[in-house]
Amino acid sequence: MLFKTAKLAQLAEFDEIIDVRTPAEFAEDHIPGAINCPVFSDEERITVGTLYKQVSPFEARKLGAALVAKNIAHHLESRFNDKPKSWHPLIYCWRGGQRSGAMSIILAQVGWSAHKLDGGYKAYRRDVLDKLETLPQNFTYRVVCGPTGSGKSRLLQTMAKQGLQVLDLEHLARHRGSVLGKLPGQPQPSQKSFDSTLLSTLQKLDPTRPVYLEAESNKNGLITLPPALISAMHSSACLLVETPLATRVAGLLEDYRHYVENPQLLIAHLHNLHRFHGAAQLQRWTELIHAGDFSAMVGELLTLHYDPSYLRATTKHYPQLTTARHIPLLSLSENSLEEISSTL
Repeated sequence: MLFKTAKLAQLAEFDEIIDVRTPAEFAEDHIPGAINCPVFSDEERITVGTLYKQVSPFEARKLGAALVAKNIAHHLESRFNDKPKSWHPLIYCWRGGQRSGAMSIILAQVGWSAHKLDGGYKAYRRDVLDKLETLPQNFTYRVVCGPTGSGKSRLLQTMAKQGLQVLDLEHLARHRGSVLGKLPGQPQPSQKSFDSTLLSTLQKLDPTRPVYLEAESNKNGLITLPPALISAMHSSACLLVETPLATRVAGLLEDYRHYVENPQLLIAHLHNLHRFHGAAQLQRWTELIHAGDFSAMVGELLTLHYDPSYLRATTKHYPQLTTARHIPLLSLSENSLEEISSTL
């Protein structure tokens, strides 16, 4: 065998990490820092797989070998053409099998010190899940609580700018964590990609310093947070942000401007609350939206739905909320947020 194998613990030893899986596999998740040099396109992988099942493994391998050779040749002529002889790449596929083996053999024959990742992406994914079962417990958290619109996310962003350690789960999940929390034009990452990003973020944190984060449920849109992180959050000290209702309403109208600009989308998404409030209340909110009275609608949505729901959840899951430090936030202006942040 011309190439050598490497373990996950050796990732930092390589000049480049090459993911030879299809673009779709790579987009779902990949080892941080890896580049995608597929030996099959998405369509080619389907074609070979269909041939394997419907005709024979031999015919599939014959076609697969031709496609792999063609695609590796393309990468040699383009992506790898300027690499020096000292280049030290690590190659992986789904489980460290034929796709990464083919690339590794050819790169080694050229003269590069090519290694194949033992176990491939599957081993990496298993390692991510294993680490997320324990790593979240290594930190001291300060959970920022407060009803919807109280400025928790804005405060965390200001704290991060001022050098405090912040874990912004809503940013990582690309979702604001409520029935109306989907961000316009920003699809959520896959669960696997979120897990990888979360682990990478946690590994950069200093366990000797507190980590500030927002109180979250175990689900953020389509993303599920690791149980170890949720457990650690629930047992942590809390900060309670207190913001006047009018200030919250104004801030939410700024943050959710896409709904103000697209009232029909807002009405459609509010139907998810039918089982909680019934047709009459939804009709009331719809009429306020059609009348352009978004402030009244948001105020009622907060007092009738979000505030009671948030109070129930935080009271149940955050026992240290009763001894939380209260943070009055009368304004969501940058100066007010900076002033509060400087006291934490």
